[in-house]
Amino acid sequence: MRYLVVANQTLGAEQLSRKVRECQGAGPCTFHLLVPATPPHDHLTWVEGEAATIARDRLDLALVRLRKLGVSVDGAIGDPNPLLAIGDALRDAEFDHIILSTLPAGISRWLKMDLPSRVEAAFGLPVSHIISPASSSSV
Repeated sequence: MRYLVVANQTLGAEQLSRKVRECQGAGPCTFHLLVPATPPHDHLTWVEGEAATIARDRLDLALVRLRKLGVSVDGAIGDPNPLLAIGDALRDAEFDHIILSTLPAGISRWLKMDLPSRVEAAFGLPVSHIISPASSSSV
């Protein structure tokens, strides 16, 4: 089973880590982490490339942590629009399942755009939606 994991601010959250371990327990699988380079929402202004740098740092940390747990994983930075980033990833490789990790309702821009439903409708793959607080401490 090949999983496409889409996350940004929640990439290091325990809820996502738990889901990855659950998938591993179900049988042989690999994971591709996709981090859309969305602009930081806590800055009034941001410099071109800042979002990609933040996404790259999160991805690099997550790859190291997951590999230490024995997870077969690779990853990439994607388009700032998560729907476009997922479409790009699906053009480049085949996946069996999408794991989408968002912040909670009320603060999640992805939930405001109804991303879980839109991803499932657009790509016809099963989608697991994980809600997590922002975290960079563990994957």
